[in-house]
Amino acid sequence: MDRRQFLGSSIASALVLTGCGGSSTSATGGTTNSNDEYSQALIIPAELKGTLKDGRVHYDLEIQTGTSNFLSNASTETWGVNGSYLGPTLRLENGSNVSINFTNKLPEKTTMHGHGMHVPAIMDGGAHQVINVGETWSSVYKVNQHACTNWYHPHLMGKTAEHVINGLTGLIIIDDAKSQQLDLPNRYGIDDIPLIVQDRSFNDDGSFDYSPTQREKMHGWKGDTLLANGVIKPFIDVEAKQIRFRILNGSNSRVYNFALKSGKAFKQIATDNSFLEAPVELTQLRLSPAERAEIVIDFTDTLGGNDLFVDLDSGKEVCKINIKSVATKVTDLPQQLTTLAQLNPADAVNTRQFILSGRQGNLTINNKSMDMSVINEVVPVNDIEIWEVKNTMGMVHNFHIHATYFQIIERNGSAASVADNERGYKDTVFLPAGESVKFIVRMTDFTDANSPYMYHCHLLEHEDLGMMGQFTVV
Repeated sequence: MDRRQFLGSSIASALVLTGCGGSSTSATGGTTNSNDEYSQALIIPAELKGTLKDGRVHYDLEIQTGTSNFLSNASTETWGVNGSYLGPTLRLENGSNVSINFTNKLPEKTTMHGHGMHVPAIMDGGAHQVINVGETWSSVYKVNQHACTNWYHPHLMGKTAEHVINGLTGLIIIDDAKSQQLDLPNRYGIDDIPLIVQDRSFNDDGSFDYSPTQREKMHGWKGDTLLANGVIKPFIDVEAKQIRFRILNGSNSRVYNFALKSGKAFKQIATDNSFLEAPVELTQLRLSPAERAEIVIDFTDTLGGNDLFVDLDSGKEVCKINIKSVATKVTDLPQQLTTLAQLNPADAVNTRQFILSGRQGNLTINNKSMDMSVINEVVPVNDIEIWEVKNTMGMVHNFHIHATYFQIIERNGSAASVADNERGYKDTVFLPAGESVKFIVRMTDFTDANSPYMYHCHLLEHEDLGMMGQFTVV
C-alpha cells in the first residue's frame, strides 16, 4: 500500500493520503479536487526541511499565480507558494539559524508574515516589509521558541483579506528537544496530519466569489463552502491508532466549533504557541481566525469505521476520516506534556487597555484606525505587562499580537472563566460580542525603536478596515 503520492514537479507538490483501495489524485500545476462528497483524498502539503548552506537553513519559496480545480466542472485562478494553492509546510528546529526566502512572482506587491514567530521586527513580514514584483525578501533569524504550529500569510496594508482568499497560506512547524521525546504521533501525513480549514464561495465560472458588501466586511465575510487543505469534503484514510491533527482556522472571518459527528471525545494537546501542560478532553473545539490547536483522536478500537469532522456552528462538514488499516506504530499519549513558565500578575509594571470599536466602514482600536506612520504603543523590553482587550461591539472579534506569546489570565473579569484548553501560550484570543480578556505578556530579545510590530483583530476584513495598531519594543 503506497500511502504517499507526490503530485507535480514543484517542491510544494501535495502529498495525498489514499489508503488501501482509495482513489489516487493527480494534478498538473495545482490541486485536483471535486465537489462530489468524499470522492477526493485530503491533500497533505509538502514538508520542507530546508537546505543547509553556510551554517544557515534556507527555505526557498516562490509566491506565484496558478490554476486549481476545486470544482468538477470548472477551474479557478488562484495564488500559492511553490504551487497553485496554499504552500508547503516549513519544518524548523528550535536553535537553528534560518533564512526563509520569498520571491514574489505575482503581478502585484505583497508581504509574507510569519504568524506566531518570535523574530526581529524587520523580519516579521508585516505591512512594512513589502515584497515588490520580481523581488526576493528574506526573513533571517535564529529560531528561539517552544515547539508549536504556526503559519505564514500575507499582511499587505488594506489587502490582507484578498491575498489570503487567493490562497497564500502555509504552516510552520517548530520542533524542540522536548517535543521530540514525547510519545506523540509524529509521522507527517500519516498520523500527524496538518489541517487548514477555510471557507470560500465560487462564481458559476469557477472563480472565487469575493466581493463583500460593506455590511459583510463589518460583520466578517463568510464563504458558503468549506475547504480542508484546499479540498471540498475530502476523505483521509488513517491507521487504527491515535491520530494527531494540527488544525489552523485559515478563514478570513468564520469562527468554527469543530467536533466529530459521532460525538466522540478527543484530547487537545497544544494551542497557538505551546503544548498544554496536560491533555484536555473535549467534544467541541472553538477556533477563531488564525488560532491553532493540536488534537489527538484515538481510533484504536474503530478499525473499519469512519467519522466526520464537522463545524457545529454552520452544520457544514469538513472531512471524512476512514480508519482503514492496522497501526504500524503505536503511540501512548502522555499525561504530562510540558511545564510552562508562568508570569505573575503581581510582577506586572504596566497595564494597557485596548478597546475594539467602530462604526460602518471604520473600525478602531482605542478610537484610532491603523496609520502606518503612527506608533501607537511603546513597550519596554523584558517588562511584564497586563493587556486588557474589550470588545464593545455587537459582533465577534479576536485579538492577535505579533512578536511574542501571552497567557490569558481573565475572561470577563474572572480567572475561573479561562478555559483549560486556553491555558497554553497564545498569540490570538477570541472575543465574542461584548466580552473582554486580560492577558499577561513580556516582550523579549528584540528591540527596535523604528521598526514596529502590530496588534490587530484577525478577522481579516476588520484588519483591512483599520482595526490594527503598531508598537515598538525599546
